[in-house]
Amino acid sequence: MPQGTLQISAINQDAVPVRNALVSVRRGDQLIFRGTVDENGRLPLLTLPAPPEEISLSPELSEEGVLPFSVYDVSAESDRGLRTEINNVQVYADTLSLQSISFPERDTEIDIPDPTILGGFPEKIPEAETKPMPPPGGTVVLPEPVVPEFIIVHAGVPSDSSAPDYTVGYTDYIKNVASSEIFATWPREALKANIIAIISFTLNRVYTEWYRGKGYDFTITSSTAYDMAFTYGRNVFSEISDIVDEVFNIYIKRPGISQPVFSQFCDGRRVMRRGWLSQWGSKELADKGYSAQRILETYYGRDIYLTQADRVEGIPSSFPGVLSTGSRGAGVRTLQTWLNGISDNFPLIPRLAVDGIFGEKTKEAVRVFQKIFNMPVTGVVNFAVWYRISDIYTAVKKLAEP
Repeated sequence: MPQGTLQISAINQDAVPVRNALVSVRRGDQLIFRGTVDENGRLPLLTLPAPPEEISLSPELSEEGVLPFSVYDVSAESDRGLRTEINNVQVYADTLSLQSISFPERDTEIDIPDPTILGGFPEKIPEAETKPMPPPGGTVVLPEPVVPEFIIVHAGVPSDSSAPDYTVGYTDYIKNVASSEIFATWPREALKANIIAIISFTLNRVYTEWYRGKGYDFTITSSTAYDMAFTYGRNVFSEISDIVDEVFNIYIKRPGISQPVFSQFCDGRRVMRRGWLSQWGSKELADKGYSAQRILETYYGRDIYLTQADRVEGIPSSFPGVLSTGSRGAGVRTLQTWLNGISDNFPLIPRLAVDGIFGEKTKEAVRVFQKIFNMPVTGVVNFAVWYRISDIYTAVKKLAEP
C-alpha cells in the first residue's frame, strides 16, 4: 500500500518547543503511535498508509467519494495537563504532512474539514477585481503593497460577531489556505500558480483594508463565500510549505494599477467563471508543461505580471543578499546573533561566535534551523530563510521582554 509521512511538532505560538508533550496518533480505534516529543518539540517521522496518489490527480476519481488521503486523529497533552485534539489530519501518498500542535490556555479540539476542491462549501460571491480605496482621513492607507507580519482571520461570515478571530503569521496563513483548498500532490507549477493567486488575493485584502474599511477588526474571513478556506490548527504539507517560503512576497499586478490583483478562483468542475483561475484547470495545464506564470496568464490575461512586495513587516534588519559559506560582514553577524537567540529555546542549534564569518559552524546552525522548521536543508540563507529566521527570532525576543 502507498505510504506518506507525518511530522508532528509541539511548538507554541511564541516559537518555544513544548518539551515532554505526550502525543498519540490513532486511525479510528487503532493506536498507531504514542510517545513524547524531544527537546525541540518534535516526534520522529511517522510513515503511514495512504491511498494511491492517482486519486488526487483525477477529478473523476476524487469525486467518486473516495478520499485521496488517509485521516488520522492526533491527541497531545502538555506537561501542564493541557490537551489538544486534532481530528482528520490528512496524509497523502508520497508527501510529508506537517502537523504543529500548540497548547492554548484551555483544552482544544480541532476538526479538519476536507479540502474545498472536494466540494461541499459555499461558492465565492463574485467581486470587482479592483477595489475602491478607503477615503482620506479614514483608515490608514498603505502607500504600497506590504507583506504583513500577521493576518487576523475571522472564522465565519463577516457579520457573525460570535465567530472567533485568529491572529496567524502571514506565511502560516498562506500555507493553511493552500492546504485547505487543493491537493498537495499536484504538479509543482500548479501548486505555485494557486499559491500566488492566494497571495495576491490576500494582499489585496490587506492593501485595500477591505474589512477594516467596513468597520471590522480583522483582515479576512474563513468563509469561502467571501474569501478563502482556513482552519485554525490544521496540518499543512511540505510541498506547499516550501513553495510558500519561496514566493511569499510575489503577487499579481496589472499595468497602471497599484493594488494587487484580486485573484478570484474556482474549482473548475462544479463552478467555472471567466477570468477566474480554475484549480483543476491549473493542474491540467501544469501536466502539459505550463509554467506558473503562464497558467496565471491563461486565466487572468496576458497583461498581468508578477512582482514582489519590497517591504516585509516584522523583519528587524534588511536582507543583505544570499549568505553562504565564505560570506562576511554585518549581515552574517546579524544572522549569527539571531541564531544564538533562537538556540536558547532550540538547543540542537549550535551557539556561534558573532564574528561576521560564515564558516562551517554557521552553515551547520542554518541547516539545523532549516530541519527544525521544515525548510529545505541547504545551509544557504536566501530571502525566504532570512525571513523565517527573523520571524522566529522576533517571536523569541518578544517572549523574553518583560
